[in-house]
Amino acid sequence: MTLDAKIPSGPIELAWDKARFDMKLVNPANKRKHSLIVVGSGLAGGAAAASLGELGYNVKCFCFQDSPRRAHSIAAQGGINAAKNYPNDGESIYRLFYDTVKGGDFRAREANVYRLAQISVHIIDQCVAQGVPFAREYGGTLTNRSFGGAQVSRTFYARGQTGQQLLLGAYQALERQVRAGTVTMIPRTEMLDLIVIDGQARGIVARNLVTGELSVHIADAVILATGGYGNVYYLSTNAKGSNVTASWRAYKRGALFANPCFTQIHPTCIPVSGDYQSKLTLMSESLRNDGRIWVPKMKGDQRSPDQIPEDERDYYLERRYPSFGNLVPRDVASRNAKAVCDEGRGVGKSGLGVYLDFFDAIARVGEKTIRERYGNLFDMYQRITDEDPYKVPMRIYPAIHYTMGGLWVDYQLQSTIPGLFVLGEANFSDHGANRLGASALMQGLSDGYFVIPYTVGNYLATNKFKKVDASHSEVQSVVAAVQQTTDKLLSIRGKRTVDSFHRELGKIVWDYCGMARTAQGLETAIGKIRALREEFWQNVTVPGSGDDLNQSLEKAGRVADFFELAELMCIDARERNESCGGHFREEYQTPDGEAQRDDERYSYVAAWGYRGPGNTPELTKEPLEFNYVHPSQRSYK
Repeated sequence: MTLDAKIPSGPIELAWDKARFDMKLVNPANKRKHSLIVVGSGLAGGAAAASLGELGYNVKCFCFQDSPRRAHSIAAQGGINAAKNYPNDGESIYRLFYDTVKGGDFRAREANVYRLAQISVHIIDQCVAQGVPFAREYGGTLTNRSFGGAQVSRTFYARGQTGQQLLLGAYQALERQVRAGTVTMIPRTEMLDLIVIDGQARGIVARNLVTGELSVHIADAVILATGGYGNVYYLSTNAKGSNVTASWRAYKRGALFANPCFTQIHPTCIPVSGDYQSKLTLMSESLRNDGRIWVPKMKGDQRSPDQIPEDERDYYLERRYPSFGNLVPRDVASRNAKAVCDEGRGVGKSGLGVYLDFFDAIARVGEKTIRERYGNLFDMYQRITDEDPYKVPMRIYPAIHYTMGGLWVDYQLQSTIPGLFVLGEANFSDHGANRLGASALMQGLSDGYFVIPYTVGNYLATNKFKKVDASHSEVQSVVAAVQQTTDKLLSIRGKRTVDSFHRELGKIVWDYCGMARTAQGLETAIGKIRALREEFWQNVTVPGSGDDLNQSLEKAGRVADFFELAELMCIDARERNESCGGHFREEYQTPDGEAQRDDERYSYVAAWGYRGPGNTPELTKEPLEFNYVHPSQRSYK
């Protein structure tokens, strides 16, 4: 397969304008004749459904939560980037573009990243108009703070609740269209397969999570906005319900999956506290603005932090990276935290932790100011750990957070299946091998509010659609396949729970395809995953039936997909013999321990195609060209 990214010709700063002008339009009267499916109601999906409904399309929007307000976008804390340059500190669209390409270790598509930087300025205006309560200066102007990987302040925020406030804005826009009748909201429903007819995505098969009933939904195009796959690791900062099933079922119907090994470890999470913990909690990267990260200089130092003198502390990020200090990108901060803990200088009972200390900031600006900036985050930390971060340093350690890989899409956000569009974290397009903080919300809203209304319109205007209903033979085949998988899971009646398999799978992936990877370790992981998957299909127990509320059945289907994804992640990581961003192969690093890319051999997007059960997936490469930000060894020193 040849991958055509459909990047417009000419100067990059004019590419999006040119693309929009060249796209075909659907006139207002004809929009009412088209039906669209949006799977997911977070920032990307909610924004897309609201925008497309506003334009006059007939939209069905699906979510497995009881309300769009429960979407995982609500958990984002620190902020959203935009090239507004309100502080007048050197920000520009080009600088945001440059920082994002560099932060992704030169493994992102330039044209997509530049468009994201351009649109960022409009996102803030859109959200302010919706009433999003961004933080403001005393005089009323919007304020900004810094995030990792940048030397300017470009991040807009609403305390530590930015995702929640942005989601409420999108939710209001979405509910307005529900009231207007252009959007039908279908909650508590999970997509289980994609319907492809004559090579086009024409609908989905979904399961009502309350009644168990399977249903068929037909449309002229399908839009996936279902988030990332971080829960393959079991322990992550993702909501427990977050999964890969919608994307994975589309992959098995012909959509290529790109860069699955590019997963992000967030450096600022509350450490694991027990063997039976079910998830991890993120502490916003924004805390690194005022918090200083350190560990004792002496190995095995078990003294309380207030008993360790200043000259016996190692502020290792400030020492190693004087230009960026504690605001280095997430992959750099995470690897350095792992390194000092591996040396035996970690803190806490497990030794897997570092201090995030606000003592100096409180002395400098006062506790009242710190409470205004981060109060809800400090409260959350205290509730979870029973420690007061105003009086003792927080303890943090890296954890799985975001996934840069996802379904392959072109410049128009269309997958390799015509009519299947993929938005937000579910696609691979904007972040390369590492996402800079405060960029996820930016991408989700960019894709949903500003890109998909143009590109899906172009698709509808340039294609003809045969009438299809649930009686079509291809539709019935997909329904039968879904039912067969359900029946198989229910019939095994083994002795191990779904969670026990998921926990063991997650540990394998974390140990061998987590913060550090080796060729030998990845080979070991692939063997372990295959063996555990075989046991899963022989020994899992799924109580209950498929004709009722059955959360064990929900989880079993999702974990079955995680098994297959985990193997693909390790295969992708094994094939990429370099280190870049969140993909750190221990065999490929500079003398001072930084990631060592191989641009000559690996400057491409790795897009994998499904070739049937038991067959090795097929690799297709999309070469990456850098005409504006030329690849160089990343340095934050």
